[in-house]
Amino acid sequence: MPAPKELDASASLPALYGVKLRKLRLRAGLTQRQLGNKIPIAHSRIAQFELGKEVPPEDVNAKLDVLLDAHGDLVDLWGHIKRTPYPDWARAFMALEPGAVRMLKYMAQAVPGLLQTDAYARALLRTSRPRDADAQIERLVSARMERQSILAGSSPPLLWCILDEAVVRRPVGGSMAMRDQLEHLLTQVQSSHVVIQVLPFGVGEHPVMGGSLTLLSFERGPDVAYTESSHSGELIEAPEDVAEYTLAYDLLQAKAAAG
Repeated sequence: MPAPKELDASASLPALYGVKLRKLRLRAGLTQRQLGNKIPIAHSRIAQFELGKEVPPEDVNAKLDVLLDAHGDLVDLWGHIKRTPYPDWARAFMALEPGAVRMLKYMAQAVPGLLQTDAYARALLRTSRPRDADAQIERLVSARMERQSILAGSSPPLLWCILDEAVVRRPVGGSMAMRDQLEHLLTQVQSSHVVIQVLPFGVGEHPVMGGSLTLLSFERGPDVAYTESSHSGELIEAPEDVAEYTLAYDLLQAKAAAG
């Protein structure tokens, strides 16, 4: 049997939860399968919780707290995780975002958060976080709207967005919410610091088909890249890797212009 994977409690709040859960389970003398059977859920879900790759639903967490005699510790930690507006994998990128002088974005499936209306954001969040209560969704919507202040200052960054055609074709939140969102985009491009291109389906394959991409440039310091899918993201800082993504974005701009 392979040794259990080492856990780093400092990596994120879900990782801290996973370390705590594993300690409590081992203290109780239970295997992941035995604990899963008591809830009941698949033991593979217990493994994902312990690795910090998934946070349990509220009802499952409450059962874990009781079964493992955590005396409310798991409930408290779960609440702290859910009160945090942004996932751990996005925070490093968001900490850099306000200092950028130029943002180049390719969005494969959705309007970027900096340009979303509240109705559009709410529809996306409700779909991607179906277990969250309405109050939590509203906190996330508010956090996203507050983040848009980056574009409202006296010296906002240049924001150049390439939207895949799917972004403008797929009605998110219903026809009225989508109409308002498209009107909002048209309003935003009246600003000198916002540029939007649409990448038509007809251009075929392109260099950034794996997901969404953002490139940030700063007055001082090297550029960084950030790739994102619906439930994960990666900040890329190695100069040679950022250069590859920059070339890919240049080619994408050319395809969008030609399309």
